[in-house]
Amino acid sequence: MPQMQLPFFPVGLTLINRQVGFEKKEGRVYYFHGHLPVFSHAEDDVDSFRFIISQLVLGGNVRQIEIVKAFGVAAISVKRSVKRLREQGIQGFYSKRKGRSAHVLVPEVIEKAQRLLSKGENPAAVAKKLHQNADTIRKAIKSGRLRKKKVVLTARKGKNPDTKRQERA
Repeated sequence: MPQMQLPFFPVGLTLINRQVGFEKKEGRVYYFHGHLPVFSHAEDDVDSFRFIISQLVLGGNVRQIEIVKAFGVAAISVKRSVKRLREQGIQGFYSKRKGRSAHVLVPEVIEKAQRLLSKGENPAAVAKKLHQNADTIRKAIKSGRLRKKKVVLTARKGKNPDTKRQERA
């Protein structure tokens, strides 16, 4: 007849529940089930932390609320970690994360936009011709990726811009 394992934890151990606990020692975190060590990771290794808490939850050793209370993490982050382990497996925690999609202003679009801006078109018209958002063109100008043609003001007919207002009156 199998005997139940008594919860036996070394001194300084923090209990997650009656069977599972963890201990931080010399920059590492050690996890114990009963008196047996089951996993360890560096104190600043967030990916390994998320993996082991998910493993403990999916294995039925702890409940999500126990993890939240023991570590002071948000319940939603525990749920996301468990979902990641279920759907992607261990690789989900350690593989390179997907980056953002390609930028809208690829070199070809920047070249076309610069040609139109150099001809003196306003940014809104350029955006419309290139099927882009006007804010995208405006931000590219502001950041220096595009240059707007400078408008040279000319004097109105009959007025000399170098004269003072009093002299003209």
